[in-house]
Amino acid sequence: MSVQQLYPRLVVSDADAAIAFYTAAFGAELVERYTDGSGHVVHALLRAGDAVWAVKDGDEVDPAPTGPGAVILALYVDDPDAVATAILDGGGQVIFEVSDHPYGERGGRLADPFGHAWMVASRTGDLTAEEIQQRTAEAYP
Repeated sequence: MSVQQLYPRLVVSDADAAIAFYTAAFGAELVERYTDGSGHVVHALLRAGDAVWAVKDGDEVDPAPTGPGAVILALYVDDPDAVATAILDGGGQVIFEVSDHPYGERGGRLADPFGHAWMVASRTGDLTAEEIQQRTAEAYP
């Protein structure tokens, strides 16, 4: 067996609105979009830099979430503050404010308008794994 690709597939209440949101907030490009006979999006693939994800309209089999669930999507960006602002401007909500963290990152967590949680961050330091572990353990005892 050879794994070819792994990407998240987000179920949303309005795929076309989600595509517009992710395009504006993350600078994503729509790679492909397919609908069923009634026009519901069954698959739309998006790309932003090296990140790839898909969205689809919720239905009876795959209902759209009503709030953040067990998965947090981590997105590394050049400017987490600007991306957080874009998420908020698009109707998202803050879960954790963007701030500097002792483990060498600046980031925060936000919920998009479709119920998915996104961690947006950038690396601010060049730390070893041991330094990250030590700083994390000290900051969050």
